[in-house]
Amino acid sequence: MNMTTEIHLNLRTEAVVKEVTDANKLAMRDTVVEVVADSIRPPSPWKTGHNRRSMVGEVSGMGIAYLGQDAEPERQVDDAKIEGAVYGTSGYSGFLEVGTSRMNPRPYIKPAMDKSFTAEKFASKVKNYLE
Repeated sequence: MNMTTEIHLNLRTEAVVKEVTDANKLAMRDTVVEVVADSIRPPSPWKTGHNRRSMVGEVSGMGIAYLGQDAEPERQVDDAKIEGAVYGTSGYSGFLEVGTSRMNPRPYIKPAMDKSFTAEKFASKVKNYLE
């Protein structure tokens, strides 16, 4: 007895890869916007509000996701990867975050990241875009 089978594969790997990549970028955008929003809320350090208005959120392949009033964006991400960046352009945002020899740190970006950027939350956002 001789048996023959014919298999036709309908693999749409390129389409699936694009869909998953797009979902990851959108999830990264949502996360970056959340981190920026959380970083400018109290207990964010402020005296004049300039640092809050200078916050920028950027996502690779999507450009600026959040641009504060006083911000001048500086390219921070690599478009060959899926990256997000949250930074301040005030000139002293880093000093507020990590402190100096004369000033204690007043972290506001790291706590915002810890709150918004967890593996579970990110996976949930990606899943929502894939449904």
